Amino acid sequence: MSRRGIPRSRRWTFAAGCAVVVLSVTAPAALGSTPANRHHFDPHPGGVHITQEQIAKEVRPDEVKALGRARAEDLARDRIGLRAVDTGYPQPTRNRSLKEHTDSQAEANAGFDASVYGKFAQYIGSPDYGDHVALLPTGKVLLFSFEAVEDNPNKETAPTQVIGRQNAGRAYVWTPPAPDDHTGTGTFKAVPPPTVPMDDGLNEPRPAPIFCAGHAYLPNGMVGIFGGNLGGNHGTGAHLAFVFDPWTETWHQQKDMAEGRWYPSVVTGADGRQFITSGHGDVGWGKLSKSIERFPAKNTAVTYAPNSAPDQQSLDKWPIKAQYSTDYPHLFSLRDGKIYGFGRTYNEQYAFDPQNETVQQLKDRTDGGERKYGSAVALPNPTPGSGPDSVLVLGGNHADKRTFRFDGSNWQEDSPRAFGRTMDDTLIFPDGRLWTVNGAFDIRDYGNGEYNPTADDKWRQTELRGTDGTWKLGPQQRLPRGYHSNAVILPDGRIMITGDELQEIANNPDIKSGNNGSIEIFEPPYLLQGGARPGVRTMPDGPIGYNTDFQIDTTDGKLARKVVLMAPITSTHSVDTSQRRIELQINGRAGNTLDLQSPLSTKDAPPGYYLLYVLDSRGVPSIGKWVQLRPGS
Repeated sequence: MSRRGIPRSRRWTFAAGCAVVVLSVTAPAALGSTPANRHHFDPHPGGVHITQEQIAKEVRPDEVKALGRARAEDLARDRIGLRAVDTGYPQPTRNRSLKEHTDSQAEANAGFDASVYGKFAQYIGSPDYGDHVALLPTGKVLLFSFEAVEDNPNKETAPTQVIGRQNAGRAYVWTPPAPDDHTGTGTFKAVPPPTVPMDDGLNEPRPAPIFCAGHAYLPNGMVGIFGGNLGGNHGTGAHLAFVFDPWTETWHQQKDMAEGRWYPSVVTGADGRQFITSGHGDVGWGKLSKSIERFPAKNTAVTYAPNSAPDQQSLDKWPIKAQYSTDYPHLFSLRDGKIYGFGRTYNEQYAFDPQNETVQQLKDRTDGGERKYGSAVALPNPTPGSGPDSVLVLGGNHADKRTFRFDGSNWQEDSPRAFGRTMDDTLIFPDGRLWTVNGAFDIRDYGNGEYNPTADDKWRQTELRGTDGTWKLGPQQRLPRGYHSNAVILPDGRIMITGDELQEIANNPDIKSGNNGSIEIFEPPYLLQGGARPGVRTMPDGPIGYNTDFQIDTTDGKLARKVVLMAPITSTHSVDTSQRRIELQINGRAGNTLDLQSPLSTKDAPPGYYLLYVLDSRGVPSIGKWVQLRPGS
């Protein structure tokens, strides 16, 4: 929109689509030095009327300082007027869109054998978008995002550019419905982040804006969350550091980080500490924080006890930097004890040594380009007790269906998927297979332009990689989900899919209801094989040490063929740094009792909570049981 040639009068005209809308001022007095004729009678009573009070609230001090009062008022008036002429998204359009997705999903999925491909079983309204998720060791799920400033999916919903109290975070704990309850929604409990003032010039207290932060698990099962949105300049990094306690469902604020971080990555290493890097920094989008921060600081003991939440603990910095030019790199703690960081740009691949605090640049990824928010998974190691030593990088480019495997020193192409997609989520199933859900053409683009929720149907289709390494297309999810979408394996083996606020508000059956998010439940094929499912009767009461024997009792020892540990998922922006699958050595059997060997070391499995699954010969898992791995236990 050009303002060239528009007279400085009390009437402003905008072309919005094919409509011309007249804006007028009805205030009787001037704000600062403005032309007197702005306050005359408006000859266009059908225009959009803007009051002096509206302008006073909308005027931005930085624009007054840079452009002068009159020009700042013009810009404020423009923003108010544009919101007035383009604020709506019809509820009937949302209803028709959801119905079309529901009907087309049923039609497309009728041809898929659920025992081979799985099925989408349930669709649940949620009070949160679920842009960030974390499976808690209580079996519940933490969801958090932001308080929306817009309910039109053709616009930016998040308060990225907002400073002040409207730039606020929110969070809920969701208790899923029982596995056999296909009509219940579970329960949602609001657990808002602590109210804090932000150093944005206004210092207005609000629930901490932790959306687009990074997160990882602490060894005691708590979730560490670092960074967030200060507001302004397309996303300025916040210095925030919090720990969420799943046992009491409370938040604990830590000392601020040294640098602001908006879109950082976090991973828990073999030492139980959180490695934090990247994210757009203190001056806004494009100037990334290249330092590495650690939580807790090196001279602070790591907390292993689930009844001991850290409070006001400090972070410290490594003496080196992480030279990423793009945000949210994929981080993994592999079995050599190093942190591997796979940047989205092909030549920004690094290995960080926590013991010596050094960095080594790795070979360039062989695609030679940049991948936007694709997924990556640490591939299961076939040797019992051993952690992963290779990573598969997928997606991030709608024009490239190739996948790339890094084996510790070299890159090689792996089996391709059916098509390229960005913002996908790839999970490791308990049976070792990989499964992709979510994805889009580009950021907030589903094939028909930015901020247009109309999507090509292919983005709704899942893909499953079989034991032979090849990918096959599977059932469609209800909504297409791209940017800010997530997927989590629940303890009973079902998959929770959520996120992508643009699609959620575009398909909301009642935008005024307060349920502006949604959750879809997928039942993988291993849950649809029929017959008896393995079960676990008893587990050790306390934590388990490394490379030690422990016993479990099963419901039927004859069914047990493998036992695996699965790390829980905490995910955002296609990044999940915790996910891993470790097969355990079975040392002996006595009836229904299995004698097992725990993972070899903290390098194989960083300390923390894991889900233990017993699998039968078909790969059907039991319901997962929580166990804590703790050094010295």
